[in-house]
Amino acid sequence: MSTSGEPAGLALPGDQLRVLGVLVEKELTTPQHYPLTLNALTLGCNQSSNRDPVVDYDEATVELAVRTLKQRGLTRFVHPTHGRSVLRYEHLLRDVLGADERQLAILSVLLLRGPQTVGELRARTERMVVFDDLAEVDHELELLAGQAGGLVGPVPRRPGQKEGRYAHLLGADDPSDAPPPAGDGPTPPGPASAAAPVATELEALRREVAELRDRIDEVRSALGLDDRDA
Repeated sequence: MSTSGEPAGLALPGDQLRVLGVLVEKELTTPQHYPLTLNALTLGCNQSSNRDPVVDYDEATVELAVRTLKQRGLTRFVHPTHGRSVLRYEHLLRDVLGADERQLAILSVLLLRGPQTVGELRARTERMVVFDDLAEVDHELELLAGQAGGLVGPVPRRPGQKEGRYAHLLGADDPSDAPPPAGDGPTPPGPASAAAPVATELEALRREVAELRDRIDEVRSALGLDDRDA
């Protein structure tokens, strides 16, 4: 497996990370609509489901992000052919990062939804690839962690969290999940600790809602309603 292209420390901003995540997701879930038009890419960035955080980019923001990514060799423009009349965009992460389809699916979820547990990654990549068990997800995470200086890494647990999570290392799209500064000790008991069970329940509810939205997206994809040409 190659590790060509730029190393993991790309330090990409949030809008570029979102664009890359959408391009990978749509290639794997709705290949009939890929590469994406600017309109479809913008709609994908601004989805209210399967996204954390939810954003509201205009087309100018998305176009600037995808053009900047092209300058870094991470995206490519596909000019109209075979009856298509609109410029389209595709990612180049396979070549740049040396990642296969399974690893791209994991990266896509991390780019679009932030840090995830191994179980969440298995569930949320179902529409893109199939992992038979959690051990297979762990194996791909190990490969990603060893590629190009590290494409993913573990995230420190927050109060109330029992399972470890993993995050991509392509940029800082969620500063709150950054490792704590050296010398920081454990969180002292107090209101935040007391609220941990409530936070855990809310997170569980958020996951249930997200899974329901996943199913709705599957139906929309099957009906051809997921993306629209500009």
